[in-house]
Amino acid sequence: MADNRWTVEGKVFRNAADYQAGLRDKQKIDSLKEMVDPKNPNTIVALYKKMQKEQYQFETQLGRDFDDRIYEQAQKYIKQGYDGKENSGSAKPNRQKKQKKTTGKVNTGQKKKQKVSLDDYDSEMRKVILEELAKREKRRKWIVVSCALTAVLCLGYFSVYNYSAAKKQSESNELAGLKNSTVLSGKGTVHKTGDQDAPDVLDEYKTLFNKNKSLIGWLKIDDTIIDYPVMQSSNTEYYLTHNFNQEYDKNGSLFLDPGCDVLKPSTNLIIYGHHMRSGKMFGDLNKYSSKEYANEHKIIQFDSIYEKGTYQVMYVFRSKIFYEDEITFKYYQFINANSKAEFDSAMDAMADMALFDTGVRASYGDCLLTLSTCDNSEEDGRFVVVAKRIS
Repeated sequence: MADNRWTVEGKVFRNAADYQAGLRDKQKIDSLKEMVDPKNPNTIVALYKKMQKEQYQFETQLGRDFDDRIYEQAQKYIKQGYDGKENSGSAKPNRQKKQKKTTGKVNTGQKKKQKVSLDDYDSEMRKVILEELAKREKRRKWIVVSCALTAVLCLGYFSVYNYSAAKKQSESNELAGLKNSTVLSGKGTVHKTGDQDAPDVLDEYKTLFNKNKSLIGWLKIDDTIIDYPVMQSSNTEYYLTHNFNQEYDKNGSLFLDPGCDVLKPSTNLIIYGHHMRSGKMFGDLNKYSSKEYANEHKIIQFDSIYEKGTYQVMYVFRSKIFYEDEITFKYYQFINANSKAEFDSAMDAMADMALFDTGVRASYGDCLLTLSTCDNSEEDGRFVVVAKRIS
């Protein structure tokens, strides 16, 4: 679990460097807060303008959250008429005083606005005015056409997006329906370990296996959209952009790291999947950042095509893809532990990065399952869920 010492204002940082950055942001925030009088909205607006002008740079989410709060509060007060110029005194916004209603006779000195027609100008001026009106009309038509075209393109995009999502769901349902099917259930053994042939494929996966020999298993988490076949190929890029039917598909497929072996089995089986906005593949995996959600969905079913397996969520953390020469724990390289010391070191690293404590622990000899997807919280970020096999 993350070190409590690396916590600033309730934000947990995963390492000492990020923690120090958080402290620097807190120091900036504290100095800026001194400029604000909670009873005077003008001070909020004034601080917002100062932060815009001087372009304060924050290093962590702690600072960015503060920046967002100031922006939201300032926008609300600006709409109410506050201008940030009254940094002390009354908190009332500057508003134009309503003119007093006059009684009695109207001031005859005030001249009524007279309507102006085109005929009031000479021929040269009329020509200039007509040209300007023609330009404005042309611009108006161009704007209308542009807006209409944009609307059509947006409608087309969402139509294609919805069609693609519906097609993907239909394909997923079709594949799920082929589990336990005997339509193409012949004996097939392609995945091998050493010189030994693999055992028979489980009956419920034989039809799917005979449709695509790259099938290596099936991943399912109850009460979620995650209910997909898992592929394995020596080409690590292929299933990023291809579906089970080997057609191009931006959703890709879930796939097992080519270095993993379901027969040995490897200490850690790593499954990758896209984080799709539609929620497809691992689009909803980051919901595990909530401890409550993790407790409600703590069981993960991953069957290889040869054996059923049940896993319990152990660690949830954020990481990233590091440079090769960086000396740090790289979860995506932890596939086989050659010793108890190596295994324990990996467990300590994961526990240190964990967003919360699940109470689940693993010992040398246990089999692990890692689910990995992209995370936009940082460049090359990854969101990771690690589970321990329990049956």
